Amino acid sequence: MAGQGSGGNVIAAICNFFIPGLGHLVQGRILGALFYFITVGVCYALAATVVLAIVFWPLGAILHLISIISAARFKGGVTA
Repeated sequence: MAGQGSGGNVIAAICNFFIPGLGHLVQGRILGALFYFITVGVCYALAATVVLAIVFWPLGAILHLISIISAARFKGGVTA
């Protein structure tokens, strides 16, 4: 059950919905988890400054959505 649409991918996508990168960490993809956690977090933090909200809120939301989709579509396999 390691293929696309498996229960593990659904759980990873749900984890990514709440905390970007957490689903990647659940799948064992540490670099992807760090990338999404930091980039989405920085975008949301910059959007909180209100002045930069027009630029960084949509960018953060798009990256957050990409992280969810990435976790849901992960096929697994051997990495060398």
